[in-house]
Amino acid sequence: MSLIRLEGVTKSVSLGDDQTLEILRGVDLTVDAGEHVSIVGRSGSGKSTLLNILGLIDSATTGGQWFDETDVGRLRAGRRDRLRGAEVGFIFQQFNLLQGRTALENVMTPLLYASGSAFWRRRSIATEMLEKVGLGHRIDSMPHRLSGGEQQRVAIARALVRRPRVILADEPTGALDIETGATVMRLLDDVTSADGAALVTITHDLAVAALAARHYTLDSGVLSASISRDLPVTA
Repeated sequence: MSLIRLEGVTKSVSLGDDQTLEILRGVDLTVDAGEHVSIVGRSGSGKSTLLNILGLIDSATTGGQWFDETDVGRLRAGRRDRLRGAEVGFIFQQFNLLQGRTALENVMTPLLYASGSAFWRRRSIATEMLEKVGLGHRIDSMPHRLSGGEQQRVAIARALVRRPRVILADEPTGALDIETGATVMRLLDDVTSADGAALVTITHDLAVAALAARHYTLDSGVLSASISRDLPVTA
């Protein structure tokens, strides 16, 4: 049973004067729990729009979208927001850490919106997650005191702290050197596999894309399957 399913998804916006910009064109995609899928595309190919739809931030213009067999298109805005908060974790290229907060406080932030024991145990849960990504000794460090790789690991811990079922990684190694980026991707794969989460990596980096079990390319809004040796060269 698929965790994520898109069928014939399109996204278009009106430019006025009866002109329409087609961003996504009939996208079909399924991702199972525990699976790592990569999507490669140039700037302007529609990657960000697809990420926002997968992350329940934006809605498709036409087509169907299901999350664990729930028809997303039938959900009210509030229900979508709650589903996103509980089940989707985002990892961004620029880390987006709160500069005035420690590593621990950054990772605790999503748990401020949790309920029950997760809220009351937020400090211990966040500490355990930082230990899981190898930063148990850095919990009191401010972001500017951390290396790029350490900041990205804090961002990963923050994305995973509520144990979401879907992880969306947007250019997760774009701000890192090659060696650190490879380490971060191995860590991300290990942690998400252990939790049985679906991982979708959206990138222009072919080395990062090749780490996934399945690979897709997005070109002018059209998503197509590819294999590692046939991944396109991107700018």
